[in-house]
Amino acid sequence: MPGIFEYLGILIFFYSNEHEPIHVHGKYDGFESKAEFLIVNGKITEIKIKPIKGYRPLTGPKLKDFEDFLEAYSDQIVQKWIDYFVYHKDVEFEKINKRIK
Repeated sequence: MPGIFEYLGILIFFYSNEHEPIHVHGKYDGFESKAEFLIVNGKITEIKIKPIKGYRPLTGPKLKDFEDFLEAYSDQIVQKWIDYFVYHKDVEFEKINKRIK
């Protein structure tokens, strides 16, 4: 499970056996949601946050924090996904404690 970011206590990560579409998981205090990235002609056109079967989804302020982070770091997340799953490179974990918005 490669962790790629931590933002205000939310762990953003991939499972090591992921599949397309490109997506990440956000986990905080037993709650977990995933975000799928829709990419058209090399540009991110939409980010969909979805629940995960068997987990309580992120809600309230933590869901908003996750959404804000995804919006600000979407390009970096997609690049880390490609580096890890396509090029089989190690990805660097980054901890961000300062609020984006």
